[in-house]
Amino acid sequence: SQLVESGGGLVQPGGSLRLSCVSFGFTLDRHAIAWFRQVPGKEREGVSSISSRGLTITYADDVKGRFTISRDNAKNIAYLEMNDLKPEDTANYYCAASTLYTGLDASRYGTWGQGTHVNVSV
Repeated sequence: SQLVESGGGLVQPGGSLRLSCVSFGFTLDRHAIAWFRQVPGKEREGVSSISSRGLTITYADDVKGRFTISRDNAKNIAYLEMNDLKPEDTANYYCAASTLYTGLDASRYGTWGQGTHVNVSV
């Protein structure tokens, strides 16, 4: 069972990216999904989470109004739409899945992807 992220890349400040998280070997419909990000040398921080049916959504304060999390359980995929990107959004972005927890505590997630890099720079 694994998660695979994609969609990262280089974008200018103010630009947009959409990250995808696809599951292989298991279905996502019973899992909460969360996005985290990490800069080398710093702790991993929660960005956004969405419950298994999409009814409960959480955002970190610094991405509210700019990022949107969504999911399509029929396709076993979750998304993170990122708009108005800032240089401080530069990081490796990871998705994670849990059947027991919805939120932004990384220690509560047991299944992780390998990450996709986002670089916001002129």
